[in-house]
Amino acid sequence: MLRILDRLEEIIIATLIALATIVIFVAVVHRYGITMAIDLAKWGKANGQQWLFDGGRSVFNFLRGFNLTWAQELCIYLFVWMAKFGAAYGARTGIHVGVDVAVKSLNLASQRVVILFALAAGALFTFIVGSLGARFVWHIGHTDQVSPDLEMPMWLVYLAVPLGSYLMCFRFLQVASNYLRTGELPQHDHSHVDGLDEVQDALPGTLSEERLKGVSP
Repeated sequence: MLRILDRLEEIIIATLIALATIVIFVAVVHRYGITMAIDLAKWGKANGQQWLFDGGRSVFNFLRGFNLTWAQELCIYLFVWMAKFGAAYGARTGIHVGVDVAVKSLNLASQRVVILFALAAGALFTFIVGSLGARFVWHIGHTDQVSPDLEMPMWLVYLAVPLGSYLMCFRFLQVASNYLRTGELPQHDHSHVDGLDEVQDALPGTLSEERLKGVSP
């Protein structure tokens, strides 16, 4: 069950990133395409190039038929959802940046107490935020409030707060439970890029870190 949840979490984050990237790319191409079409038409008219004027005007009329005023709003909402689920993913994988110099200076027993207290505090905080968010979503769901451009129900937008916060609360408790059993915390190497070793192995004349370890100097 946890594997399914982990995979679903990763799929949601990846999908949100992909959608936001596509929407931003299309909106930028659309905006600059209209500007370039206008400039081309003006230049063609000023220099007596009727075919350039007609071509620029045709491109302008074509692009103007697509209304993308909602793109910015949609990207904001996608990034909000991505941030909430990404925070939960960070808690699970240990990707969040933290200062642990003071903790490491303590003895093992004191470290255990401080770490568990920090995880419990994180779980309590995210539970409170999730509960307040759920209450807010419940109240706004009984109104007719919609977003300005997409006219999307605002309760659907704010739903990211309770869902992401409750998921992050669960991740804190999951990490705390695993720490109690094994004494280990999730670690993330910020210099590591997922999939890079596989790409290096596939390229001719390259050696992965594991293969280099077996090569004598």
